[in-house]
Amino acid sequence: MRISALQSDAPGAPFTLTSIERRALRPDDLDVRITHCGVCHSDLHAWHGPADAFPLVPGHEFVGEVAAVGVAVTRFAVGDPVAVGNIVDSCGRCRMCQAGQENFCEQFPTLTYGGVDRVDGTRTLGAYSSHYVVSERFAYHRPETLDPAGVAPLLCAGVTVWEPLRSAGVGRGTRLGVVGLGGLGHLAVRLGRALGARVTVFTSSPGKTEDAMALGADSVVVSRDDDAMTAARGSIDVLIDTVAVDHDLTPYLRVLDLDGTLFSLGHLGPVTVNTLDLLVGRKRLASGGSGGHRHTQELLDFCGEHGITADVEVLPATQIGTAFERLAANDVRYRFVLDLEGLEATPRG
Repeated sequence: MRISALQSDAPGAPFTLTSIERRALRPDDLDVRITHCGVCHSDLHAWHGPADAFPLVPGHEFVGEVAAVGVAVTRFAVGDPVAVGNIVDSCGRCRMCQAGQENFCEQFPTLTYGGVDRVDGTRTLGAYSSHYVVSERFAYHRPETLDPAGVAPLLCAGVTVWEPLRSAGVGRGTRLGVVGLGGLGHLAVRLGRALGARVTVFTSSPGKTEDAMALGADSVVVSRDDDAMTAARGSIDVLIDTVAVDHDLTPYLRVLDLDGTLFSLGHLGPVTVNTLDLLVGRKRLASGGSGGHRHTQELLDFCGEHGITADVEVLPATQIGTAFERLAANDVRYRFVLDLEGLEATPRG
Protein backbone atom coordinates (compact mmCIF):
# COMPACT_ATOMS: atom_id res chain seq x y z
CA MET A 1 0.00 0.00 0.00
CA ARG A 2 1.12 3.55 -0.70
CA ILE A 3 1.39 5.86 2.30
CA SER A 4 2.73 9.37 3.05
CA ALA A 5 6.22 9.81 4.49
CA LEU A 6 8.90 12.41 5.14
CA GLN A 7 11.94 11.34 3.12
CA SER A 8 15.46 12.66 2.58
CA ASP A 9 17.15 11.56 -0.64
CA ALA A 10 20.79 12.30 0.24
CA PRO A 11 22.91 13.03 3.33
CA GLY A 12 21.79 16.37 4.77
CA ALA A 13 19.16 16.92 2.07
CA PRO A 14 15.84 18.47 3.17
CA PHE A 15 12.95 16.19 3.99
CA THR A 16 10.12 16.21 1.48
CA LEU A 17 6.66 14.76 1.69
CA THR A 18 6.40 11.81 -0.65
CA SER A 19 4.74 8.42 -0.93
CA ILE A 20 6.40 5.12 -0.10
CA GLU A 21 5.30 1.53 -0.33
CA ARG A 22 4.44 -0.46 2.78
CA ARG A 23 4.20 -4.23 2.45
CA ALA A 24 0.87 -6.02 2.29
CA LEU A 25 -0.09 -7.46 5.69
CA ARG A 26 1.47 -10.80 6.53
CA PRO A 27 -0.62 -13.09 8.77
CA ASP A 28 0.91 -11.74 12.01
CA ASP A 29 1.16 -8.08 10.96
CA LEU A 30 -0.47 -4.91 12.21
CA ASP A 31 -1.08 -1.83 10.11
CA VAL A 32 -0.46 1.02 12.57
CA ARG A 33 -1.82 4.48 11.82
CA ILE A 34 0.85 6.70 13.36
CA THR A 35 -0.09 9.74 15.40
CA HIS A 36 3.24 10.73 17.02
CA CYS A 37 6.91 9.86 16.54
CA GLY A 38 9.84 10.94 18.68
CA VAL A 39 12.93 12.58 17.17
CA CYS A 40 16.05 10.82 18.42
CA HIS A 41 19.71 11.86 18.16
CA SER A 42 20.26 8.68 16.14
CA ASP A 43 17.86 10.09 13.51
CA LEU A 44 20.09 13.14 13.23
CA HIS A 45 23.19 10.95 12.88
CA ALA A 46 21.49 8.82 10.22
CA TRP A 47 20.60 11.95 8.27
CA HIS A 48 24.33 12.71 8.00
CA GLY A 49 25.15 9.06 7.30
CA PRO A 50 26.56 7.25 4.25
CA ALA A 51 24.98 7.85 0.85
CA ASP A 52 24.11 4.17 0.41
CA ALA A 53 21.66 4.48 3.34
CA PHE A 54 19.43 6.80 1.32
CA PRO A 55 16.62 7.44 0.55
CA LEU A 56 16.01 7.74 4.29
CA VAL A 57 12.78 7.80 6.28
CA PRO A 58 13.79 7.97 9.99
CA GLY A 59 11.69 7.43 13.11
CA HIS A 60 11.82 4.54 15.57
CA GLU A 61 9.82 5.54 18.66
CA PHE A 62 6.18 5.96 17.74
CA VAL A 63 2.60 5.54 18.83
CA GLY A 64 -0.73 5.29 17.09
CA GLU A 65 -3.66 2.95 16.72
CA VAL A 66 -4.21 -0.35 14.93
CA ALA A 67 -5.82 0.30 11.54
CA ALA A 68 -5.89 -3.31 10.29
CA VAL A 69 -4.69 -6.75 11.40
CA GLY A 70 -3.39 -9.86 9.67
CA VAL A 71 -5.44 -13.06 9.76
CA ALA A 72 -3.27 -14.68 12.48
CA VAL A 73 -3.07 -11.72 14.88
CA THR A 74 -4.28 -12.59 18.40
CA ARG A 75 -2.97 -9.85 20.71
CA PHE A 76 -4.45 -6.75 19.05
CA ALA A 77 -7.67 -5.60 17.44
CA VAL A 78 -8.52 -2.70 15.15
CA GLY A 79 -8.65 0.53 17.15
CA ASP A 80 -6.27 -0.59 19.91
CA PRO A 81 -3.73 2.01 21.08
CA VAL A 82 -0.28 0.74 20.21
CA ALA A 83 3.40 1.67 20.51
CA VAL A 84 6.45 0.50 18.55
CA GLY A 85 10.16 0.96 19.23
CA ASN A 86 13.40 0.63 17.30
CA ILE A 87 13.29 -3.14 16.74
CA VAL A 88 10.75 -4.76 14.40
CA ASP A 89 12.15 -8.30 14.10
CA SER A 90 14.84 -10.67 15.35
CA CYS A 91 15.92 -14.24 14.67
CA GLY A 92 13.73 -15.56 17.51
CA ARG A 93 16.01 -18.56 18.04
CA CYS A 94 19.27 -17.43 19.65
CA ARG A 95 19.98 -17.35 23.40
CA MET A 96 19.17 -13.66 23.64
CA CYS A 97 15.86 -13.91 21.80
CA GLN A 98 14.84 -16.91 23.87
CA ALA A 99 15.59 -14.87 27.00
CA GLY A 100 13.29 -12.07 25.82
CA GLN A 101 16.26 -9.82 24.97
CA GLU A 102 15.60 -9.39 21.27
CA ASN A 103 17.58 -6.15 21.42
CA PHE A 104 20.72 -8.28 21.80
CA CYS A 105 19.81 -10.80 19.07
CA GLU A 106 22.96 -12.68 18.06
CA GLN A 107 21.91 -12.41 14.40
CA PHE A 108 21.31 -8.65 14.96
CA PRO A 109 17.76 -7.35 15.25
CA THR A 110 15.95 -5.78 12.32
CA LEU A 111 15.80 -2.06 12.96
CA THR A 112 12.68 0.04 12.39
CA TYR A 113 14.54 1.96 9.71
CA GLY A 114 17.81 1.27 7.95
CA GLY A 115 17.40 -2.47 8.59
CA VAL A 116 16.85 -5.37 6.24
CA ASP A 117 13.51 -7.17 6.26
CA ARG A 118 14.13 -10.82 7.17
CA VAL A 119 11.45 -12.07 4.76
CA ASP A 120 11.76 -10.08 1.53
CA GLY A 121 15.20 -8.44 1.93
CA THR A 122 13.95 -4.87 1.46
CA ARG A 123 15.30 -1.94 3.47
CA THR A 124 13.06 -0.84 6.33
CA LEU A 125 11.72 2.71 6.22
CA GLY A 126 10.86 4.46 9.47
CA ALA A 127 7.95 6.11 11.20
CA TYR A 128 8.13 9.69 9.93
CA SER A 129 5.10 8.51 8.01
CA SER A 130 1.35 8.02 8.21
CA HIS A 131 1.41 4.22 8.64
CA TYR A 132 3.81 1.45 9.63
CA VAL A 133 3.41 -2.29 9.11
CA VAL A 134 4.92 -4.41 11.90
CA SER A 135 4.64 -7.91 13.31
CA GLU A 136 2.50 -8.03 16.44
CA ARG A 137 5.51 -9.58 18.25
CA PHE A 138 7.18 -6.17 18.18
CA ALA A 139 4.17 -4.01 18.98
CA TYR A 140 3.18 -3.01 22.51
CA HIS A 141 -0.04 -2.16 24.26
CA ARG A 142 -0.03 1.56 25.02
CA PRO A 143 -1.65 2.86 28.23
CA GLU A 144 -4.64 4.93 27.19
CA THR A 145 -4.37 7.09 30.30
CA LEU A 146 -1.10 8.67 29.14
CA ASP A 147 -0.51 11.48 26.66
CA PRO A 148 0.47 9.66 23.43
CA ALA A 149 3.09 12.27 22.49
CA GLY A 150 4.80 11.77 25.85
CA VAL A 151 4.71 7.99 25.46
CA ALA A 152 6.58 7.89 22.13
CA PRO A 153 10.08 8.54 23.60
CA LEU A 154 9.55 5.79 26.18
CA LEU A 155 10.07 3.29 23.34
CA CYS A 156 13.70 4.36 22.93
CA ALA A 157 15.03 6.70 25.64
CA GLY A 158 12.75 5.22 28.27
CA VAL A 159 13.48 1.55 27.78
CA THR A 160 17.20 2.25 27.32
CA VAL A 161 17.39 3.40 30.95
CA TRP A 162 14.68 1.02 32.22
CA GLU A 163 16.55 -2.20 31.46
CA PRO A 164 19.65 -1.19 33.47
CA LEU A 165 17.46 0.02 36.34
CA ARG A 166 15.71 -3.35 36.43
CA SER A 167 18.80 -5.49 35.91
CA ALA A 168 20.54 -3.66 38.77
CA GLY A 169 17.55 -4.17 41.05
CA VAL A 170 16.99 -0.47 41.68
CA GLY A 171 14.26 -0.03 44.27
CA ARG A 172 13.47 1.40 47.66
CA GLY A 173 16.66 2.46 49.40
CA THR A 174 18.89 2.34 46.31
CA ARG A 175 21.14 5.36 45.96
CA LEU A 176 20.79 6.09 42.25
CA GLY A 177 22.94 8.56 40.35
CA VAL A 178 22.05 9.99 36.94
CA VAL A 179 24.68 11.75 34.83
CA GLY A 180 23.18 14.21 32.37
CA LEU A 181 19.65 15.58 32.16
CA GLY A 182 18.61 15.11 28.54
CA GLY A 183 16.20 12.71 26.87
CA LEU A 184 17.52 9.64 28.68
CA GLY A 185 18.52 11.35 31.90
CA HIS A 186 15.23 13.01 32.74
CA LEU A 187 13.43 9.67 32.31
CA ALA A 188 16.02 7.90 34.47
CA VAL A 189 15.26 10.40 37.24
CA ARG A 190 11.51 9.92 36.98
CA LEU A 191 11.66 6.14 36.75
CA GLY A 192 14.22 5.82 39.53
CA ARG A 193 12.13 7.98 41.83
CA ALA A 194 9.00 5.94 41.05
CA LEU A 195 10.94 2.74 41.86
CA GLY A 196 11.69 4.16 45.30
CA ALA A 197 15.34 5.13 44.82
CA ARG A 198 17.04 8.18 46.29
CA VAL A 199 18.16 10.04 43.16
CA THR A 200 21.21 12.27 42.73
CA VAL A 201 21.71 14.10 39.44
CA PHE A 202 25.25 14.87 38.27
CA THR A 203 25.33 17.76 35.83
CA SER A 204 27.98 20.09 34.46
CA SER A 205 25.45 22.94 34.42
CA PRO A 206 24.44 24.56 37.74
CA GLY A 207 21.44 26.00 35.91
CA LYS A 208 19.85 22.56 35.69
CA THR A 209 19.50 22.17 39.46
CA GLU A 210 15.94 23.48 39.56
CA ASP A 211 14.88 21.25 36.65
CA ALA A 212 16.44 18.17 38.27
CA MET A 213 14.64 18.78 41.54
CA ALA A 214 11.34 19.35 39.73
CA LEU A 215 11.75 15.96 38.01
CA GLY A 216 12.10 14.26 41.38
CA ALA A 217 15.81 14.32 42.20
CA ASP A 218 16.70 14.43 45.89
CA SER A 219 20.01 16.20 45.31
CA VAL A 220 22.21 17.65 42.58
CA VAL A 221 26.00 17.56 42.24
CA VAL A 222 27.71 19.95 39.82
CA SER A 223 30.34 17.75 38.19
CA ARG A 224 32.66 20.68 37.41
CA ASP A 225 32.93 21.38 41.15
CA ASP A 226 35.88 19.28 42.33
CA ASP A 227 34.99 19.73 46.00
CA ALA A 228 31.41 18.58 45.38
CA MET A 229 32.62 15.51 43.46
CA THR A 230 35.07 14.65 46.23
CA ALA A 231 32.30 14.93 48.81
CA ALA A 232 30.15 12.59 46.70
CA ARG A 233 32.69 9.73 46.70
CA GLY A 234 31.23 6.41 47.78
CA SER A 235 27.68 7.77 47.85
CA ILE A 236 26.09 5.94 44.89
CA ASP A 237 25.02 2.32 44.36
CA VAL A 238 23.97 2.51 40.69
CA LEU A 239 24.99 5.23 38.27
CA ILE A 240 23.25 5.79 34.91
CA ASP A 241 25.56 7.81 32.63
CA THR A 242 23.60 9.32 29.72
CA VAL A 243 26.21 11.79 28.38
CA ALA A 244 26.41 11.32 24.61
CA VAL A 245 29.98 12.56 24.03
CA ASP A 246 33.34 11.11 25.00
CA HIS A 247 34.19 12.00 28.60
CA ASP A 248 36.30 10.81 31.49
CA LEU A 249 34.55 8.12 33.55
CA THR A 250 37.06 8.27 36.41
CA PRO A 251 35.23 10.86 38.57
CA TYR A 252 32.00 8.90 38.22
CA LEU A 253 33.54 5.54 39.08
CA ARG A 254 34.83 7.17 42.25
CA VAL A 255 31.36 8.20 43.44
CA LEU A 256 30.30 4.53 43.46
CA ASP A 257 30.19 2.66 46.75
CA LEU A 258 31.27 -0.94 47.31
CA ASP A 259 29.98 -3.23 44.54
CA GLY A 260 28.49 -0.26 42.71
CA THR A 261 27.78 -0.31 38.97
CA LEU A 262 28.17 2.42 36.36
CA PHE A 263 26.01 1.95 33.24
CA SER A 264 27.48 3.91 30.34
CA LEU A 265 24.51 4.46 28.00
CA GLY A 266 25.07 7.74 26.19
CA HIS A 267 28.51 7.44 24.57
CA LEU A 268 28.92 4.22 22.62
CA GLY A 269 32.51 4.72 21.47
CA PRO A 270 35.75 3.45 23.03
CA VAL A 271 36.48 4.35 26.65
CA THR A 272 39.66 4.16 28.72
CA VAL A 273 39.35 3.03 32.32
CA ASN A 274 42.03 2.64 34.98
CA THR A 275 41.50 -0.85 36.38
CA LEU A 276 42.33 0.42 39.87
CA ASP A 277 39.21 2.58 39.77
CA LEU A 278 37.24 -0.65 39.36
CA LEU A 279 39.36 -2.72 41.73
CA VAL A 280 38.97 -0.42 44.72
CA GLY A 281 35.43 -1.15 45.85
CA ARG A 282 34.90 -4.08 43.44
CA LYS A 283 33.04 -1.79 41.07
CA ARG A 284 31.50 -2.73 37.73
CA LEU A 285 31.27 -0.96 34.37
CA ALA A 286 28.32 -1.99 32.22
CA SER A 287 26.14 -0.72 29.38
CA GLY A 288 22.86 -1.43 27.64
CA GLY A 289 20.73 -0.31 24.75
CA SER A 290 17.09 -0.39 23.71
CA GLY A 291 14.97 -3.16 25.22
CA GLY A 292 13.54 -6.62 24.68
CA HIS A 293 9.83 -7.33 24.46
CA ARG A 294 9.33 -8.26 28.11
CA HIS A 295 10.98 -5.18 29.55
CA THR A 296 9.41 -2.82 27.01
CA GLN A 297 5.86 -3.86 27.85
CA GLU A 298 6.79 -3.86 31.54
CA LEU A 299 8.00 -0.27 31.20
CA LEU A 300 4.80 0.88 29.49
CA ASP A 301 2.67 -0.81 32.15
CA PHE A 302 4.76 0.76 34.94
CA CYS A 303 4.50 4.20 33.37
CA GLY A 304 0.75 3.79 33.00
CA GLU A 305 0.48 2.87 36.68
CA HIS A 306 2.64 5.79 37.83
CA GLY A 307 1.62 8.42 35.29
CA ILE A 308 5.10 8.76 33.80
CA THR A 309 5.77 10.22 30.36
CA ALA A 310 8.64 12.08 28.72
CA ASP A 311 8.71 15.87 28.72
CA VAL A 312 8.26 16.69 25.05
CA GLU A 313 7.89 19.56 22.64
CA VAL A 314 5.43 18.59 19.92
CA LEU A 315 5.99 19.97 16.43
CA PRO A 316 3.96 19.50 13.26
CA ALA A 317 5.56 17.09 10.80
CA THR A 318 6.33 19.95 8.42
CA GLN A 319 8.79 21.36 10.99
CA ILE A 320 11.15 18.37 10.93
CA GLY A 321 13.93 20.66 9.65
CA THR A 322 13.47 22.93 12.66
CA ALA A 323 13.53 19.92 15.00
CA PHE A 324 16.83 18.66 13.53
CA GLU A 325 18.40 22.12 13.62
CA ARG A 326 17.48 22.67 17.25
CA LEU A 327 18.41 19.10 18.23
CA ALA A 328 21.89 19.62 16.77
CA ALA A 329 22.18 22.73 18.96
CA ASN A 330 20.91 20.86 22.06
CA ASP A 331 17.96 23.25 22.12
CA VAL A 332 15.33 20.81 23.37
CA ARG A 333 13.79 19.95 26.71
CA TYR A 334 13.80 17.03 26.65
CA ARG A 335 12.56 15.39 23.43
CA PHE A 336 11.00 16.54 20.18
CA VAL A 337 7.95 14.63 18.98
CA LEU A 338 6.40 15.00 15.54
CA ASP A 339 2.63 15.19 15.21
CA LEU A 340 2.02 13.00 12.16
CA GLU A 341 -1.76 12.88 12.13
CA GLY A 342 -1.86 15.47 9.35
CA LEU A 343 -0.01 13.18 6.96
CA GLU A 344 -2.97 10.82 6.80
CA ALA A 345 -5.04 13.19 4.68
CA THR A 346 -2.14 14.68 2.70
CA PRO A 347 -2.30 14.03 -1.06
CA ARG A 348 0.46 11.68 -2.14
CA GLY A 349 2.27 11.66 -5.46
